[in-house]
Amino acid sequence: MKISFEKTDKINGLLTITLAKADYEANVEKTLKDYRKKASLPGFRPGQAPMSILRKRFGQEVQAEELNKMLGTELYKYIREQKIDILGEPLPSDKQGEISLEADEQTFVFDIALAPEMDAKISDKDTVEYYNIKVDDAMVDNQVQMYASRAGGYQKVDEYQPKDMVKGILTELGKTGKPKRGGIEVEGATMLPDYMKDEDEKAKFNGMKAGDVITFNPSKAYNSDVELSSLLKITKDEAAAVTGDFQFQVSEITRYEPHALDQELFDIALGKDKVKSEEEFRAAIRENLSAQFKTDSEFRFVIDLKKYLVKRIGEVEFPEAMLKRIMQQNNPDKDAEFIEKNFQPSIEELKWHLIKEQLCDQLGIKVEQPDVLETAKEVTRMQFAQYGMTNIPEEALNNYANEMLKNKQQAEGLVTRTVERKLGVAAKTVVKIAEKTVTLDEFNKAFQEA
Repeated sequence: MKISFEKTDKINGLLTITLAKADYEANVEKTLKDYRKKASLPGFRPGQAPMSILRKRFGQEVQAEELNKMLGTELYKYIREQKIDILGEPLPSDKQGEISLEADEQTFVFDIALAPEMDAKISDKDTVEYYNIKVDDAMVDNQVQMYASRAGGYQKVDEYQPKDMVKGILTELGKTGKPKRGGIEVEGATMLPDYMKDEDEKAKFNGMKAGDVITFNPSKAYNSDVELSSLLKITKDEAAAVTGDFQFQVSEITRYEPHALDQELFDIALGKDKVKSEEEFRAAIRENLSAQFKTDSEFRFVIDLKKYLVKRIGEVEFPEAMLKRIMQQNNPDKDAEFIEKNFQPSIEELKWHLIKEQLCDQLGIKVEQPDVLETAKEVTRMQFAQYGMTNIPEEALNNYANEMLKNKQQAEGLVTRTVERKLGVAAKTVVKIAEKTVTLDEFNKAFQEA
């Protein structure tokens, strides 16, 4: 067996491997003997067929299989041992000669796409921005109100105010203004007058009290057959024919009241006995917000690190023709237009991938399964936090995270996120940090402009 590699230029290479029959004939013989043990050929007992017949019948097929296996093994072993930094997969070269299984040796030639040379290593001479997001009192107040609102409920009140819910009996009126014989009547009808589209009809409910009777026009109030059919418990077609007034006798008025800032709310929001006073409650909320914003700041830092390094490194020459061949091979059902459209974005992503590889090597970053699981749990925490749920039990977090990791696409994304998370932490200890303290609005605006 002979293997050689030559660079045809800085970003392309040729790898040639020659295999003689002697390199793989022992494997061929072993495989044929295994075939013999299982083969059942006419005229011979199982396992007793002559090797000459087996060679004639299966020889070339087995030889091709063993040749391909050895070729793949030796090819990647050589690339690994020689530390050839390749992009994608080796592809058969047009310099490849004709292959004949009858020949004593076979020579295979592969085109190799080489990773471009670039220096992505970082030092204290590199300066990258880092955003600290201020947690102000208004944020804490909004979060407190959100918890109180979510834990609140409807309470009976004496007099109607906007946003209150009213309940009562709806009765259709005739042209004389009296209840219509055989007309529509709905007991326990429930309405939120503040959501009515007609301001005049909406105003008729102002100041009403339980026991009051008012006359209004539901068709004008809602101007929607769908809403009207839901209110009157009739079909949409029937609702389209309803245009007259209705009498509404109020039986109950309820108002949504936020939960009091008491121990029950603290326990609902943060967990049993985690805090014991409003002061502690607000302090815990501030701490939770700071933790959430720190995650955002770390994520943004990696984006700014990427932006800085891509600019510092500048233009990089890639083996475009070879990479397009690889891209086409990986997408056999796509046409040339697809390749051209998606090629440049893939190059930009590849450049960042190569930068990350260099940085991970420099900073000694390794990613293991527990790291990926922690990232999945972090993502889960953030998702729950969006709904004000911050006291999720560890067991539940683990269950959600493990479910995410069962999805191949999600798992790959989490691995990438884990690499970048660890990279951001490590890089901050090396580069010079230009800290900026900003409001959340300023941070979001900077994010959009990135």
